[in-house]
Amino acid sequence: MIITVTSFKGGVGKSTTAIHLAAYLATKRNHTVLADGDLNRSVINWFERGGEELAFSVCDGDSIPNDYDHLVIDTAARPTEDELIALAETSDLLVIPCTPTTFSLEATIGTLAILPSDRYKILLTVVPPKPSREGEKTLSALKKTGLPVFNTMIRRFSVYLKAENLGVPVSQVRDPKSADAWADYTAVGKEIAKAVKR
Repeated sequence: MIITVTSFKGGVGKSTTAIHLAAYLATKRNHTVLADGDLNRSVINWFERGGEELAFSVCDGDSIPNDYDHLVIDTAARPTEDELIALAETSDLLVIPCTPTTFSLEATIGTLAILPSDRYKILLTVVPPKPSREGEKTLSALKKTGLPVFNTMIRRFSVYLKAENLGVPVSQVRDPKSADAWADYTAVGKEIAKAVKR
């Protein structure tokens, strides 16, 4: 299965999403590879801080091995229309992280019109936790447009910063919110399995 994570705006948790989806897929006892196709090399830098603790391998986007069960690709932000179409054609599913802000939503919705709706799903990220209802409002609004969107939202927790500093997934961080943060990505992983049906 090939899952590509791409976005149309920075700061939406694209690399964080790619890392945690790879970590989730690796729990299924399959050989999972995470390819860093972003020029910032955020994933590779993250891996260098904690790679020995990981259940999946990380490579440069230009040196993807042929042997894997699952491949997660972290792309450069703001792909062109041609790049977006090519990504959709070579992936089982595009995951499009998007924050519940007007700027992020406008950038996302305006670009996705060129893709068939069965090729991608929008993932709301950096969602303010309760009592805020911004995430629920945005999710409801997206569903009303008919755009494919994950039912699960990725809540904003400070544990992600700790995980980034250590170079490990949130599931490996000692923090009161670690289990909640990991549960979000576990739920997204299950939704991907249903969407791809593999």
